[in-house]
Amino acid sequence: MGVEVKPMDRFGITWHPSIAASVLAHRDRLDLIEVIPEGRFLESRRARRALRRLARAIPVSIHGVSLGLSSVTRVDAGRLDAFARLVGEIEPESWSEHLAFVRAGGIELGHLAAPSRTALTAEATAEQLELAVRYVGSYPCVENVATPVDPPGSDCSEVTWLQKVLDASPANLLLDLHNLYTNGTNLGFDPKAALLAIPAARIRAIHIAGGADVQVRGGSVRRIDDHLHDVPDAVYDLLELVGEHVPTPIDVVLERDGVFPRFEQLLAQIDRARVALARGRARAASGTVSHPRRETQTNTTTTKRLPEHTRADQTRLERFLACLYTDEAMRTQFYSNPRLVTSLWGLSREQAQSVTGIDREGLQLAAASFARKKAMLT
Repeated sequence: MGVEVKPMDRFGITWHPSIAASVLAHRDRLDLIEVIPEGRFLESRRARRALRRLARAIPVSIHGVSLGLSSVTRVDAGRLDAFARLVGEIEPESWSEHLAFVRAGGIELGHLAAPSRTALTAEATAEQLELAVRYVGSYPCVENVATPVDPPGSDCSEVTWLQKVLDASPANLLLDLHNLYTNGTNLGFDPKAALLAIPAARIRAIHIAGGADVQVRGGSVRRIDDHLHDVPDAVYDLLELVGEHVPTPIDVVLERDGVFPRFEQLLAQIDRARVALARGRARAASGTVSHPRRETQTNTTTTKRLPEHTRADQTRLERFLACLYTDEAMRTQFYSNPRLVTSLWGLSREQAQSVTGIDREGLQLAAASFARKKAMLT
């Protein structure tokens, strides 16, 4: 009779040209590699051949950033087809995408914008996921995104919206712990309580990353998710909590986009993640969890309710936000006379009120982030 081998948690890193040689040299300390396909791998046949060879040597996951699944605007068929052909050629173990909108009204944001958190956008996300399955052949894991500004038009909290998406779709969750920590800092909720409110069995992968605290006008501090800094202690604490409450094996991936330290320092952060997750697993096994899951969670839902809007209303709002995030002249006009600008765009009364009350310091941070990302793409 054979010995049963239990699936194990795995740990890896996001591939980047700057660390490619080190990744290959330290394959014995990495269980998997995550690859962002946009640009290099979607456009270069030679790069895809190299990625296919890599996928035969070590497990690879494809991590998309450009589909824009959380939008009422249908994902472009050409983008889905290109993504499907890449997945078919590389044959990765899995693929993932973000719960974000990235374009609207012909405007490319260049990065990920948090959608309005409503039943409508959750429903639209589920529809987009079904469309993606028809092209790619499998569901992606979907990732929560960081935002410096509370998405206008929302009527529920981030964790409640995530629950709505998971209720509406079979897709599982890639939970980015630094994004959760960042949003908790910026939007005023407890990331540990939010984590405990997410269906644990739906969490199949984890991202860990770093960011920075920045001071905005008025003296308040905001958190930005830049992937240029080491993983903070708070994220390792959240990873321990994942170990306590997620019953299935998970993949944990360290994201780093630049300002790379010595590769040994990146490996040390991955090793620390192994220890943190194992510590949580040990507590779960002993029955001494530090944060018991409760039936109800506090500070995870908002009390404000907005009327149900049509898809045309949401389309108009997404176009407005895409312009507001990327057009400095429009932002100047908006700051001067927000009521006039929202009226000219034809926003509903409730949407106009939500947009007018937007956190302007957060909006400036969001705009700077989108501008920086677009500059990197050109």
